[in-house]
Amino acid sequence: MAGLYDELLVLLHGIWSRRWIALAVAWGVCMLGWLGVSLIPNGYESKARVYVNTQSLLEDKIGITQVQSQQDLDRVRQTLLSAENLEKVVRGTDLAQTISGPRDVAGKITTLREHITVLAQADPSMIDISATSADSGLSDGANARIAQQVVQKLIDIFQEENLTGGRTETRQSLAFLDQQIAGRGKQLEAADKRRVEFAQRYAGVLPGAGTISQRMDAARLEINNIDAQLVQAQSALSAMNGQLAGTPATLPGVAVGGGASPLAQAQAELAGMRARGWTASHPDVIAAQRQVDNLRRQGGASGAAAAGTPNPAYLSIKSMQAERAATVQALSTRKAQLQADLNTMTAHQIDEPGVASEQEKLDRDYAALQTQYDKLLADREEIRLRGDVKTETGAVQFSVLQPASLPTAPAAPNRPLLLLGVLILGIGAGIGVAFAIGQLKGTFPTAARLERAVGIPVAGSITQVASTTQVALDKQRMKWFAGASGGLAALCLLLIVVEFIQRGTA
Repeated sequence: MAGLYDELLVLLHGIWSRRWIALAVAWGVCMLGWLGVSLIPNGYESKARVYVNTQSLLEDKIGITQVQSQQDLDRVRQTLLSAENLEKVVRGTDLAQTISGPRDVAGKITTLREHITVLAQADPSMIDISATSADSGLSDGANARIAQQVVQKLIDIFQEENLTGGRTETRQSLAFLDQQIAGRGKQLEAADKRRVEFAQRYAGVLPGAGTISQRMDAARLEINNIDAQLVQAQSALSAMNGQLAGTPATLPGVAVGGGASPLAQAQAELAGMRARGWTASHPDVIAAQRQVDNLRRQGGASGAAAAGTPNPAYLSIKSMQAERAATVQALSTRKAQLQADLNTMTAHQIDEPGVASEQEKLDRDYAALQTQYDKLLADREEIRLRGDVKTETGAVQFSVLQPASLPTAPAAPNRPLLLLGVLILGIGAGIGVAFAIGQLKGTFPTAARLERAVGIPVAGSITQVASTTQVALDKQRMKWFAGASGGLAALCLLLIVVEFIQRGTA
């Protein structure tokens, strides 16, 4: 520990012995540093805070959420520092007086982009806008005014972009959608025309509506349904035939005097069938006609004596049997027709396989175009409605909480701190130079260090003895050194005071 203390004393003595060199270096560094600080132009910063309300009840009703509005707000905030907007700032402030051509405008835009800050607070609706002006060719007052003008112009552009930008975007979107709808409409008309021409060209080949596969599937399904109905109708007809076979046509007994003869009854039954619209080829009509012919051959008068009373149950069952037979006949005819159409389509599909595939392709293309066309129409109406809501109801509302301030003191540089830092740096540089010189010179401050350096024992050392004149001279030099050192500190303090005075009068 004692060795370290001795070494420290030796270092301090070496620096002290060269104190004038250290003081000269400190003065030189401080003067150069303070000159550099004085050449740094003052930067004046103007700030503003804007509140943007993006909430709207009507927007929520039509599906425009607050997230969408916030996205639009973020987009505008990000494009606020675009070259186009910054050019508006340059030409709309006093910066326009400092430009002489496009190159100057480009330089001002680059400088503005570096000195403008647009930040969103924790609440996304709160936006801070700040701008700094530090042009060395302008006075402090001009820089302060330009900073305020830049921030105010940015607020105006921000509001304009939100109010008119939505209208512009809506118009552009609607124009694009109208163009797309017109193009899809022409394509849809062409596809429909091709379908009509195809249907006309193969009208006899492809009966019905839809693709050939759909028609064949529908025909098969209908045939299956008819088969099930035909089985039920044939079963019902068989049951009626069985009942009719077990039911007598007449009841036993003598015909009542003045009653109708069997020939007359048969003729009346035949007339009733024809009155219901049955044709001569109907089985019941044929049977009734045959019965009338037989009675005529047998003789109507003799038959009247042997005949009994007509059976009403037989007549009712006979009528039901005729209805069941007509149903069976209609179902059979429909099935035969469907089967013929199915056979025709199958044959054509085998003979001309490209017809079915071409029809399916035409229908598929038409369906896809129709879907796109309907979606474009729906999108256009939605965008038009959203645009009307945003522009007509004032969906985005601005409130300037803190207008663009006119700075009265420079925000940068912090000259008092820089002046003090230069003083500390100068003192450190002086001490460092004195220490370096002490290390480079070949002197030995103590006898022990000389003994370690040469490896020879040192018998002793002689202490310096100063005369009265030398002591007085040393005291005078000490006063000069103290005065020079104090002058350096006083000059730093004076510069700091001057800086504060200039700030107060800016």
